[in-house]
Amino acid sequence: MEKHIDVRPSSLAGRWYPANPKQLAESVDSFIDKATIPDIPGEIIGVISPHAGHIYSGPVAGYCFAALQNTDPDLVVILSPFHQFDANPILTTAHQAYQTPLGDVIVDLDNIQRIDSELKEKAGFNLKKIKNDDEHSVEILLPFFQRALSGEFKILPLMLRSQEPEIMKVLASILAELLKQEKVLLTASTDLSHFFPAEKAMMLDEEIINHIKTLDPEGLYQVQEQGQGAACGIGAIAAVMWAAKEAGPVTAHHLNYSHSGDITGDLGSVVGYTAAVITRDQVK
Repeated sequence: MEKHIDVRPSSLAGRWYPANPKQLAESVDSFIDKATIPDIPGEIIGVISPHAGHIYSGPVAGYCFAALQNTDPDLVVILSPFHQFDANPILTTAHQAYQTPLGDVIVDLDNIQRIDSELKEKAGFNLKKIKNDDEHSVEILLPFFQRALSGEFKILPLMLRSQEPEIMKVLASILAELLKQEKVLLTASTDLSHFFPAEKAMMLDEEIINHIKTLDPEGLYQVQEQGQGAACGIGAIAAVMWAAKEAGPVTAHHLNYSHSGDITGDLGSVVGYTAAVITRDQVK
């Protein structure tokens, strides 16, 4: 008898990306195929990818997943903002899988429990587990993973309501241990500046990108605090950086940048998107 699992239904299919499986696969593949990337030495252990509707940020996300093609992590950790209000610092799913038109993606419940216990011990709070959420910044990336990765994988979604550096450092230390023990890919799901004129947005986004290139999470926070740059998932980027560096030595590779005005033609108010990967350096 087939075992029933509790699946989070897609809240984005037919709105943020195609609901038809064939159309979705062809669309995602086209974004990946059109991305031209350099040779990237070393093992990719971290990804920074945008999370808008595929029509807007898909061309940029394609660069991340072109770099990931044919890799086979066992676990994909997705750190994202949580765009609604919640009193809890970090949330995760209470479901056993996420649904997309391309099939269900299994959630790593064992590692969720492990992280939950370690956060309680080290930071004094538990993960909040939620059902039937409509947070887009996790699900929007799943079809890309489904098309790019070569083997079966589980996901561990961590939705960040509080992105303060003190909390992100604790989370990063927990994730660094995962990197040392398993075939893990860390993902920061984030867009950059929101709703500035294109010229201003590009200046703000360049500041964030410069600190991504240098793997400088402290600099990211400083730029945002000073109003010189912004990212809705700044904590996700910082935590992935801190975790990767703890498991290092590592190198960041910036792959692409664009903004919504490049798609819509409206340069008066845009959202910025960037793609980058972090590799574990090869030992010579």
